Amino acid sequence: MIRPRILLLLSLALALASCATNPVTGKHELSLVSFDRELQIGREGHQAIVAEYGVYDDPKLAAYVDTIGQSLARVSHLPSLGWTFTVLDDPVVNAFATPGGYVYITRGLLAHLNSEAQLAGVLGHEIGHVTARHTAQQLTKQEIAGVGLALASALSEDFRRYSKEAQSALGLLMLKYSRDDETQADELGVEYSAKAGYDPREMPATYRMLKRVGERAGQGLPAFLSTHPDPGDREERTRRLAAAAAGGKPALVVASRGYVQRLDRLVFGHDPRQGYFEGDRYFHPQMPFTMTFPAGWQHQDARTRVTAGSPDQGAVMDLSLVEAGTQSPAGYARDLVRRGRVLDANGAGESFGGLEAWVGRLEAKGESGELMTFVAAFVRSAPDRMMQIVGRSAAPGEADEARIVSSMRSFRALTDHARLAATPDRVRVVRVGTSGSFETVIAGFGRQAVDSLGSSILNNVEPGDEVRAGELLKFVEPGRTR
Repeated sequence: MIRPRILLLLSLALALASCATNPVTGKHELSLVSFDRELQIGREGHQAIVAEYGVYDDPKLAAYVDTIGQSLARVSHLPSLGWTFTVLDDPVVNAFATPGGYVYITRGLLAHLNSEAQLAGVLGHEIGHVTARHTAQQLTKQEIAGVGLALASALSEDFRRYSKEAQSALGLLMLKYSRDDETQADELGVEYSAKAGYDPREMPATYRMLKRVGERAGQGLPAFLSTHPDPGDREERTRRLAAAAAGGKPALVVASRGYVQRLDRLVFGHDPRQGYFEGDRYFHPQMPFTMTFPAGWQHQDARTRVTAGSPDQGAVMDLSLVEAGTQSPAGYARDLVRRGRVLDANGAGESFGGLEAWVGRLEAKGESGELMTFVAAFVRSAPDRMMQIVGRSAAPGEADEARIVSSMRSFRALTDHARLAATPDRVRVVRVGTSGSFETVIAGFGRQAVDSLGSSILNNVEPGDEVRAGELLKFVEPGRTR
């Protein structure tokens, strides 16, 4: 049963809603999101997305992707929107867009594409989500369901530091498009690619690759497939659309060789320079520090934080960087109380292998007003860097809490030169010298970080396919962590 208060709020929302014209269909649609707000969400969300995922540090590659993106944007239904194309430093195979013309593609997806036309197809698809107002419609669904701020409050304090508009943009990354939206974005991707002079017949191979990545991942679908559901027989339908769009158009661009050459030395997979685990021990060469987490706990290493949880999920801990200026660890703990971030902080100063630290307990109110107790440590790991380690056990004072505190006290500066010099796996591009089956040829490239099946997916070929002398192939050269 829908309660009267919810009905009242929904009625008020609908009364305040405006009818926006869809640039693609020309139809009027219900929208709680004005065009100006779309622009604000995109702008503020861009700052948050960059902070969360990072920009891949390759200006030439960034300029190349932007050039292709802008050529597609010019033939879209919103050519003067002011489009922004960004390569994210993330290994996940993904691409997404936010309102206001912000389009993102990860280095993980770039590595798996094999032509400029495939890249154009991906970017055109994401442009289509914006021009058809799919991203704005997602925001309207958020507003009507009341999940905008609720989603933000359900996530970490790190998420809550962003503005409401940035929170809305980040929230979009967790929502799925409808199958109808995906079908329309596929159609627009084909249309924009052909209009910009790229061969859309390259697009079906992209969807085949995404499917293979998903099949190999098992239950852990890559982010693109988890937020862009397959509307059914996508590969075959896109092939028909592409053939029709390419008909009668001479000299459409594929540019496979030129695209693949640009991928040489692209970072592949997780970059150990940004932190990595060996067993329960964590190393971060860039900060630099090391720390040992409780034995047998599950870990998650994200760009902005590391979390760990006990097998029974009865205890958790979180490691992150905080903004503390030049305060001492003890001074920062007192400042949390002064600013009302916590109710109380009881602890004392310590030294973690020569690093100034504070270890103690924090008391704070939960979202339902309940009193919560945390064990915490603040470590001045560098003059301009304060690390925060916070943990909580379902049974304060018991064994799990002791494990958390012991883990905190294992924090040390990283001084091992081999660890400090960690290098990531990288894509290497090689010209095939002798024709043969893909498996035979790829095996001749020596030690690799990815097996032959993974390499076949990376090259958009099947393991038994014949490759000819002179072709370019990609393989993944192993990095080192010690």
